Amino acid sequence: MTSPAAGTAAAHSAERPDVLVVARLWPPMMEALHGAFHVHDRVHQGEPAAFAAIAPRVRAIAASGESKVTREMMAQLPALEMISVFGVGYDGIDVAAARERGIAVTNTPNVLNDEVADLALGLVLAVARRIPQADRYVREGKWSAGPMPLARKVSGARLGIVGLGRIGMAIAKRAEAFDMSIAYTARSEKPGASYRYFPSAAALAAEVDFLVVITPGGAGTRKLIDAKVLRALGKDGYLVNVARGSVVDEAALVEALTSGTIAGAGLDVFENEPNVPAELLGLDNVVLTPHVGSATWQTRRAMADLAFGNLEAHFAGRPLLSPVP
Repeated sequence: MTSPAAGTAAAHSAERPDVLVVARLWPPMMEALHGAFHVHDRVHQGEPAAFAAIAPRVRAIAASGESKVTREMMAQLPALEMISVFGVGYDGIDVAAARERGIAVTNTPNVLNDEVADLALGLVLAVARRIPQADRYVREGKWSAGPMPLARKVSGARLGIVGLGRIGMAIAKRAEAFDMSIAYTARSEKPGASYRYFPSAAALAAEVDFLVVITPGGAGTRKLIDAKVLRALGKDGYLVNVARGSVVDEAALVEALTSGTIAGAGLDVFENEPNVPAELLGLDNVVLTPHVGSATWQTRRAMADLAFGNLEAHFAGRPLLSPVP
């Protein structure tokens, strides 16, 4: 696979395709794009005259997993041929509208499975064993006054996974090493999966100690984890979300955490990023991370290679590396 660095050195020709960047992308990815294409960086945001001037020439969009590329935006780009998403999620892309016009859409699956699964288990451990709180306990000099309150054991606990795709399976594999019993819910039962299947998130939540959410975002899963699911999870249960903030009813979650409906939560994603509800910031039974599921040098490099490689393949007339299903 061609790396961004190699792609930078091998600009296609003097007639480089115009690419509209619609997100703040990783700097090495941007460097690669500038080396191979005519790049228009977020001119669609607050620069109507500049956008109108370049819109007829734009042949591709470089997006992130959080980007919104609507039918209306595509309609303003008559020459648009493809959308390359730097990320596994593409719920912000109107894929149906793209397909109507024959616009290809690609993403970067698989290369971030391990990182997101690692973080999911890390959040399970962090919220149950209260690792961030223990760190503060030492730093604030409280240890000399006595030991911390006891935490919750993880090994041998019951884990429920909402969404048993590639990342869900990677989470399950890691949980097996902790001797956890594993169950899941998904749109349908997965052939070949050895774990117990539940037809709904509420039914699953009622039977587990930790509920890990890794289902795709979008209209079909919006606020899937609602007050009913949280009540089913119960006062001894923990929620971990490494999917999309939209999948969890954030107001219901705040209420469940403050009222003791559930024991705690580990959250890497939020409904209105980077804005996090003030109520969550003040809670001691929550571990918060800033959407860092894939945030390692190794994985971001692999994502950049794949996202750039899809653009490169398209304009070279080769098969796309990872078109969306």
